[in-house]
This record gives sequence, structure tokens and C-alpha cells, in this order.
Amino acid sequence: MVPKLIAHHQPAQPGLSADQTSTYSRLDQWLLEKIYQSAGRPAIRLALVNGPAVSPENSPPIATIRFRNRKTLFGLILDPDSGFGDAYSDGRITVEGDLVAALEEFHRTTPPFDSQNWYTRAVSRCLGFAQRNSLRGAHSNIHRHYDLSNDFFRLWLDPQLSYSCAYFPSASMTIEEAQAAKMDYICRKLNLQPGERVVDVGSGWGALALHMARHYGVTVRGYSISREQVVWARRRAQELGLDQRIEFIQDDYRSISGKYDAFVSVGMLEHVGPEHYGQMGRVIHRLLEGSGRGLLQVIGRNQPRPFSNWVHKHIFPGAYAPSLRQVMDIFEPWNFSILDVENLRLHYARTLQCWLERFEDAASIVSAQFGPKFVNTWRLYLAGSIAGFRAGALQLFQVVFARGNYRALHPTRAHLYSDEGQKEHAAVAVV
Repeated sequence: MVPKLIAHHQPAQPGLSADQTSTYSRLDQWLLEKIYQSAGRPAIRLALVNGPAVSPENSPPIATIRFRNRKTLFGLILDPDSGFGDAYSDGRITVEGDLVAALEEFHRTTPPFDSQNWYTRAVSRCLGFAQRNSLRGAHSNIHRHYDLSNDFFRLWLDPQLSYSCAYFPSASMTIEEAQAAKMDYICRKLNLQPGERVVDVGSGWGALALHMARHYGVTVRGYSISREQVVWARRRAQELGLDQRIEFIQDDYRSISGKYDAFVSVGMLEHVGPEHYGQMGRVIHRLLEGSGRGLLQVIGRNQPRPFSNWVHKHIFPGAYAPSLRQVMDIFEPWNFSILDVENLRLHYARTLQCWLERFEDAASIVSAQFGPKFVNTWRLYLAGSIAGFRAGALQLFQVVFARGNYRALHPTRAHLYSDEGQKEHAAVAVV
């Protein structure tokens, strides 16, 4: 698809001749064309304020992206990911039309990271080193995101502060119902039995641990290195009268002690880093009893590739979305059997859509607390995540695993979906 250049000539600037103004206009056109080509010629109109534009020739544009000045264009050429994100946050880029649809189109057309320039690669390597998830680094990385403010997250998450992919078996479900359905779904996959011991690694604000103890009669230890999350979770356990069966501990996963029947980690592996997957496997091997089992839920990708530089800098320092093959580095050295793998990426797209709608409803409150730049940053993060899951650039893996001698296996998957199966928690032993 060949772009059509639409030149909107700028008025002559004081001190510049007509020839000089024309030269600057041609430079702006060249910069826009360069950005358009680098993005894979998306069905998006790119325009400089009071300057030229580039539009798709054979289809109407999904949206128009306006750049305030030439400096912004240079920033995108140097580092497209961070250049776009920073300029959008600062208000130097505006999107006219559906932001999510525009970002989804970029996911569809933009070449893979392999084709990115040397500067983007260098920034990615530097951030990876600076934000590595050592014991000290992990605390700093988690603090910068999860300890922003419980009041901030309460504005747009559900009342239990479930900050991970919900599960929508019914299209009419609210986000609250879908988060409860997700927790039940995890418990059924784990085949939890009353009296069992469960360790919840990366327990967040405690919603899953509270659900497991309250509805499945297990005892739970939840681990998080976010102080805000642990304080909140402990208070909720006391309010629900579950503090005798649940213990929330502020500590790193590498320091967990004890023996457990089941291991669960939802949305935490993204903060571990592939260089530590062997260490994670050793921890799971040490914690699980002889016939133990577990579940990991993690944002992933189809192929290994670096995480977004902009997201690293402004949202999730130290984060990484692994491929499914990389996740296996946790299990293979310890001979864990993989019992089930499911991809729930479209459920996460819908979850994020619910969050974005609530975030927009609370945008004025967020702006008063943190400023308009913060609002733009988080709006772009949420919208970009929706686009990534819709386009298939991001995946959401649920992996169920167990010791090789685990025998309490269901003969079919009916217990996960049927009403009768949802009420029956006892597994059928396979001999």
C-alpha cells in the first residue's frame, strides 16, 4: 500500500525565506514518510500540526495521529517505542479516533524487534541491566509500580483489587463476577481439597488466597514484596475472619520456606526474568511435597523478544513476558509433568477494557492526585495492553503442572466447565 503525501504548507517563519520554508516542509514530509514506512504502512493517518500528512491510499484511516513538532518526529525515528510513549504522555502526540484500534493496527503492521535500530536495542540492554531482578532490584522494581497507592488502584480495579486476567465464561458477566470465576477456575484446575496447604507466590492484595481459604477450606501462605499489598491483604483476612488460615508475608519468593500441597502464582512470573527461571524451579521443587501440583499464570509471547522500553521506564521496571518454551525452563530440570496449558489472551483483552473504562471514569481524580501526564501514561499502558492481546502480540498462559507421580487426575476436562463439575472438587484417581 503506497502512502499518499498530503502537503499542508506551513506559513513562512520570521527570518526564513520561502526557499528555506519549503526545505523545512520537505524535511517534515520525509520524516513522516520514514516513520510511516518503519511502522509497516498502517491504515493510520500521520500528520504534523500545521504541516504535511501521510495517509493510506486505498482505505480510510482508522485514526489520525498528530505530532506537535519536528522534534517529536525525530524522537520517533530514534526510538519508536519510547518516542511515541513519551510524546503521548507529554501531549506532543494526540490521537483522533479509537486509541485501542490505532495501537492494534500498529501491532499488526510494525516489523518485529529484530528489525529495530541500534539505539532501541542499546536502550533495551541498558534497561535490562539496570532493572535486573536481583533481591535488591526486585524490591525496587515492585515498589515503583504496586506501591503507588492502594487508593489509586481502588479507583479502577474491582473491590477485591484483583489485578490479573479475569475469566468470562459468560458474555454478560461483570468484572467482579469474572474475577470470582477466574479464582474458581484456578481452584478447580488445582483440585484443591479441604485442609491442604497452599503457597500463593505474588499474592497481590490477597483476593485469590482469601477465595481459596474461604471457599475451598485450605490454609494459605501468601508472599508479596509490596508493603502496600501485604498491609491491605492482612486487614482483609482479619475482616473476613480468615486470619487463622491465611498468613500474608512480605518477602521475596527466593526466601519462602515450608512444605505445601499446591503452589500457585498469578501474574508474578513476569517480574522474575528468564535468567532466574532455574532458581524459580528450584524453589518450587523445594516447596512441593512428593505428590504436589501447581499453576502458573503469566503474560507471554509466541517468541522470545525484549519487553517494551517505554513500559520498562514508566510502568513495569524489570518486567518480561516469556515464550512458552522459556517457561518450560522452570519445569524440565525437575521432571515436573505439564498437565494442562490454556491461553486466555482474549479474556485479558476484555479485562483490560473493563479497567480502561473505569480508569477513564476516574481520570479527573487521578489527574488531581498525580497530574495529567500520569493519566496519559496509564491510559496508553492500558490501551496498548488491550491492543497487544487483541492482536496476538501478547498471550496469557495458564500452566498446570505436578510431580510425575501425581495420580489424582480427572479423566476429562468436564469438571472445569459443567455446572455439575464445578460443584465437585474431588478428582477421579487414574490407576
